[in-house]
Amino acid sequence: MNPANHGQCHIRRNSRDERSEGLSREHLGHTNISQNGTEGLEQAPSPQELEDIAQSLQNQTPPEVKVVGPHGNCQRSCYGSVSSILPTDCGHLDDTSTTNTTGVHCPNMTPSKMQRRLKFFFMNPKEKWHARRRFPWKLLLQIFKIVVVTAQLCLFAQQRYSHVNYLWDTKISFSHMFLKGWDTTREVQVYPPGSGPLAVYEKQDFFQYLDYAITTYSTINEKAIGTYSYKYRDGDLVLPTLCMAQYAGGYVSPNNNTFMLNDTIAKSCIDIPVQMNVTSWSSEAFLKKKNYILNFDLLMNIEFTFHLHTIKLRVNLPFDTPECYGLTGKVIFNNHDHDGQMLVNLDVAAQVLECQGSIKLASEAYTLKVWRTFINVTSIMICIISLIMCVRALYRAQLLRKTTVLFFRQQYGKELSLEERMEFVNLWYLLICINDIFIILGSCLKIGLESKNYEGYLDTWNVCSLFLGLGNLLVWFGCLRYLGFFTTYNVLILTLKKCIPNVLRYSICLLMVFAGYCLCGWLVLGPYHFKFRSFSSTMECLYSLINGDDMFATFSSTSGKDPMVWWFSRIYLYSFISLFIYVILSLFIAIIMDAYETIKNYYENGFPLNELMKFVEECTEEPSSGVFQDEDDHTIHDVINSICCCGYEQGKYNNYNKLHQLSKNCQPHLERNNYKEQQHIYGQDIKPRCTTGRILPLFHAVL
Repeated sequence: MNPANHGQCHIRRNSRDERSEGLSREHLGHTNISQNGTEGLEQAPSPQELEDIAQSLQNQTPPEVKVVGPHGNCQRSCYGSVSSILPTDCGHLDDTSTTNTTGVHCPNMTPSKMQRRLKFFFMNPKEKWHARRRFPWKLLLQIFKIVVVTAQLCLFAQQRYSHVNYLWDTKISFSHMFLKGWDTTREVQVYPPGSGPLAVYEKQDFFQYLDYAITTYSTINEKAIGTYSYKYRDGDLVLPTLCMAQYAGGYVSPNNNTFMLNDTIAKSCIDIPVQMNVTSWSSEAFLKKKNYILNFDLLMNIEFTFHLHTIKLRVNLPFDTPECYGLTGKVIFNNHDHDGQMLVNLDVAAQVLECQGSIKLASEAYTLKVWRTFINVTSIMICIISLIMCVRALYRAQLLRKTTVLFFRQQYGKELSLEERMEFVNLWYLLICINDIFIILGSCLKIGLESKNYEGYLDTWNVCSLFLGLGNLLVWFGCLRYLGFFTTYNVLILTLKKCIPNVLRYSICLLMVFAGYCLCGWLVLGPYHFKFRSFSSTMECLYSLINGDDMFATFSSTSGKDPMVWWFSRIYLYSFISLFIYVILSLFIAIIMDAYETIKNYYENGFPLNELMKFVEECTEEPSSGVFQDEDDHTIHDVINSICCCGYEQGKYNNYNKLHQLSKNCQPHLERNNYKEQQHIYGQDIKPRCTTGRILPLFHAVL
């Protein structure tokens, strides 16, 4: 029993029935009752006698104490009288709590108790606060978590942008240095592309491009503005390599239209023993010397791979600090299509290396670095606590579901439907658990990335950003749950919940029509329109058209060299745009508006209830009525209150109910004794105090 209800019981003690008075007389034979209803004492028992009586009562089963609320009662239960409705065969099962579910196998749960328990379970935090005056710690924790993880994401976004931007700038620099004929117009990603791909069309051009890359590597220290050095392993220079992939055998004879081909791909690599500061190099002569013959008819691709080390000296504390990288560059000559052009491309991979160095940090930068570490650790701790609390809530909800199923089976001989069982699954808690796991994993990776001893590829930053990004997305998405406590916002949330099943069913039909248009456009328009050259680009183009994006460019970019394809493209695009924009999107809006009108009607005329919710609604008690404070259930709130010195000392339920019956007869005597003796006898203290001795028992009760 909560302390607030403890005070209410003392105020209403004059309304106890005759049974409570008889129980008091049986154990205290010193009480007489005057005609006007006041209580007196013929002979006051000593404190030691009262303590002996209290010890003897601990082994007896207490009667059920029910309190009448100011707003009504719960179906057939009349709170305010002392009755023995709950049989003693339930043993020590604590069925009185609205959240305690240890009494799953108690065969005689009364409907009023079950209604009160279920009604408290389906209350929102605001109603639970009025019902039991328990602070919504989970709500406060989620709000604090939003602030912390958002600050963590902002700091990490600055760091990640620095790394990704550095890698992109390094690729642009290498493209200018290692690719002959590279133009600045290729650096800007424009749509449609302003220029075609970089390619070579003659054998001599191929060798010139390859020689240009090799000589650039040899003179990198002399030419490059950036700080680069060669990679050494065990004191020896790691030489660049030239790797070739080609068909294992075959020949092509266009004269008589014959060919023979072995489709097995053979790969071979050779080291390029280039010396530093070499200004001229002939790859053709080197390959002939090594007996490497390039058959361009069978050649698939050639890769020139080199390794360099560099140090990023940019200092923008606390987000950027000097870092060491191992760069692996590849100049790739792609001849997979065998269409007369060999595409040239450059790829750069970066690996973070451990740096041996130091930097003198300003006081402001050092403070920000400490705050960044503090935010990482705090984020992990908050998410762990949030995860534990939500998993515990989900577990206790399933225990309550089992209790409810057993109750309906025994009392009414019916089973709960799947919809009614799903009422005990809080999807918001599942969402919180998922985002907690994502943020914990991302925070651990972030701490590793920020450590000075980290070595790894920059792809780890992408994995870390994926975890933190998804975690923050779900955290902010979960804010809708708290907006749902307000009627105005709850209408929008319930509208989405109502329309989702119909939208999904409608989307299945829509997907079939959309897939047909995608496949047809890819097949027919692919060779003549650059937006339809792949299946993925075709889907992206059609989805953009649905949203009214780039319509004229799509029409005008169709090649007119084949009149049949040109006329087909017009019919194809006109029919797609008309069908999806004017018909399908309108039906989507109609489905959502129908759900919105339905929810508004529910607010006016009442929501439809299943059998479970009808049973719960039979309990008409208001959260602030006080009946929900009748429950003696140790929860995580009691532990927090005890730690925060805000807990209320209260005795065990089995002892208190019977000791409370004695309070009416013993009150005059106790008022004449020392107040500490009253506390000692009753085991109750209505004053808040902090005692470490209560914390471990509370943890035991909660678990």
